[in-house]
Amino acid sequence: MAGLKVYRDEAADSTAVSNLFIDEYMKEANDAQIKVYLYLLRMMGAKQATSVADIADKFNHTEKDVIRALKYWEKQHLLDLDFDENKTLVGIHIRDLDNLSQSSRRPSPSTFVPLPACAPASGRFQERDAVIAHPAAQAAAESPSGYEKPAYSADQLRAFKNQEETAQLLFIAESYIGRPLTPAEMKTILYFTDVLHFSDDLIDYLLQYCVDRGKKDFKYIEKVAVNWAQEGITTPKQAQKVSSRYDKDVYAIMNELGKNTSPTGKELEYINRWLKEYCFGTDVIFEACQRTVMATDRHRFEYAEGILSSWKNQNVHSKSDIRRIDDLHRQRRQGTEPAERSQQSGKRFHQFTQNNYDFESLEKELLSN
Repeated sequence: MAGLKVYRDEAADSTAVSNLFIDEYMKEANDAQIKVYLYLLRMMGAKQATSVADIADKFNHTEKDVIRALKYWEKQHLLDLDFDENKTLVGIHIRDLDNLSQSSRRPSPSTFVPLPACAPASGRFQERDAVIAHPAAQAAAESPSGYEKPAYSADQLRAFKNQEETAQLLFIAESYIGRPLTPAEMKTILYFTDVLHFSDDLIDYLLQYCVDRGKKDFKYIEKVAVNWAQEGITTPKQAQKVSSRYDKDVYAIMNELGKNTSPTGKELEYINRWLKEYCFGTDVIFEACQRTVMATDRHRFEYAEGILSSWKNQNVHSKSDIRRIDDLHRQRRQGTEPAERSQQSGKRFHQFTQNNYDFESLEKELLSN
């Protein structure tokens, strides 16, 4: 009798989610980002390939939403995106959260979610075998910011704390935060000096800037610091100048939408998207805000987002581009209105009650009078 191959169904009926993700990362993420990350864990556990298009269809998101979510988690160091020589996304490398704070090494290949190759020009996936990423792709998958946060050891932290000038810096930080710093937060301060090369004065201003805005979360503070480093800020004076300009734009946009309060986190997310992701000037954003205010009293940020995302898709860069789009829209309407009026006129004619008169009886009645 021939030998039998004995195997079992390996399709997982549950997905393990790290408590660290729930406690530390989930609260800062939006709905789309959470869905994408959890779905990646699901596919990894099932050892199944997926694609950006598949994820978008699964949750009724656009492929751009999925790409934005993937890049968000890459910035949070929860995963790495692997690309081939054509800058095509070919793999997603999910990091082990339990070991994330202990080692900066990439996890084993078994934690990859393979992706079919994507054609960047069309945003659609081509049919080809899924590619499992490997360590050779590490250089292409590194964060483009150039400011990767190392996994500092206890010895490195101890050496940092024993420096003469560090005690004063940590004291200043604790004064702003209002409590003793955790080891993880001290490592973030070390990151500011070691990788971002911030001076003590700039770190002082950074903490003051964030705390004044009600932000004491070190994840938020770190994001601001990286943004400053990317913009080449090296002094408090430069930071103050950039911050003042940014705050001015934010509150100007709030005023255009009829808001006279500080923006909420969600509102600030919209404004950041318009300014930084869509790269619109304030004149274009103001135009969208004015149209929004004229159209609705509710959900104005969502309404303005609809306008601006549409303009982004139509390659709007200035108000002259908006006029071009408005003219095209007007021409289309004028081309359809005559036919519509003719159809409506015909309908109105046939809507009259048509009576059948006995003209001989009417004639006799008139003559008798």
